[in-house]
Amino acid sequence: MHSWILPEYIEDILPPEAETIERLRRTLLDHFRDHGYRLVQPPLIEHLDSLLTGTGHDLELQTFKVIDPLSGRLLGVRADITPQVARIDAHLLNEPGVTRLCYAGSVLRTIVAGLAQTREVLQIGAELYGDPQIGADRDVLMLLLSSLAAVGVRGLHLDLGHVGVYRALANGAHIAGNASDSAMFAALRGKDVPAVTELAANLPAVWRDAFAALPTLYGPADEVLAAARNRLPDTPSIAVALSALETLARAAGPEVAALHIDLADLRGYHYQTGASFSVFTEGEANAIGRGERYDGIGKAFGRARPATGFTLDLRQLAALSGVAG
Repeated sequence: MHSWILPEYIEDILPPEAETIERLRRTLLDHFRDHGYRLVQPPLIEHLDSLLTGTGHDLELQTFKVIDPLSGRLLGVRADITPQVARIDAHLLNEPGVTRLCYAGSVLRTIVAGLAQTREVLQIGAELYGDPQIGADRDVLMLLLSSLAAVGVRGLHLDLGHVGVYRALANGAHIAGNASDSAMFAALRGKDVPAVTELAANLPAVWRDAFAALPTLYGPADEVLAAARNRLPDTPSIAVALSALETLARAAGPEVAALHIDLADLRGYHYQTGASFSVFTEGEANAIGRGERYDGIGKAFGRARPATGFTLDLRQLAALSGVAG
C-alpha cells in the first residue's frame, strides 16, 4: 500500500468543491454575524476530561484519543464543537444575560455517522446561551431556516420534537433513571412498537396508553397537537411542551414546504432538555440541519446556562445549495 493513501472515510477536498465550501462558510458566518452571533474558534484538540464533559459524554465512542507527549495526559480530538462553545461561554466569557456565539471548523469521528461518507465533518453552527424561554428556540430555529435560504437550499421539510413529553411520562410512570427508562427511550427512538408495548405492559393504564400513543403521534403539526392533547395525560410538563411546539410550528410554518411533529423523535436523552428540530430537503436522506435545547450545558464548567442551538455540515450543503462552483 502506498504511504500516501489516506485512512478510510478520510479524503482531500479538491476544487471546485473546496471553493464552494469556503463561499458557503463565509456566507453563513456573515449571516450569523448580522443576527448578533460572534465567532469563536475552539482548538481541534483538548484534554479528554474537558472534551467529554457535559454533552460530550455522548460522544466518547466517536472521539479519537491520543497521549500528549508534553504532559502525559490523555487528549481527545473533537467530535463535535458544541461542548467546546459551551465551555467558552461558561468559563471564558462568563457574560451576564444572553450570549450568541457561532463557529466553523472540522470535527473528526472514529466511525462514519449515518449515511455520511466521511469521518471528518466540516461543522458550522450557532448557539444561544442565557435565555430559557421558547422565544430563544424560535429565534434559533428561524436563524437555521434563514441560513439555509441564504445559501440557496429550498423546499425545506421541518420535523419538530420535544423530549419534555417523554420525560413527563417517564417521571409519571416512575421509570425515570432506571433500566426501563433506557430501554423505553431506545424503543421509542427506534419506533419499535412491540417493544414499547412489552415495556409498558405492567404500568398503570394511563401511562401504558400514553407510551403506546407516542410512536403514532407523528404528522402535520395541528393534527398531532390535537391528538396529543386528547391522548396524553394532562400534566403541566406535557402542556408546556405541547405549547412550545405550537409556538415553533406557527413561526416556522410559513417558511417551509412541510412541517411535522414527531413526539417519538428522541435523541441525546442525556443532555437534551426541550424542543428539537431537524430540517430535510428533497433528494437527501439525512437531515441537513439539526438543533435542540440543552439547558445546564455549562454546569460542568462552573456555570449552568440555558442553551439552544443548531449545526450544519458544510460539505453536505455544498452538494445541495446550488452555489456556483
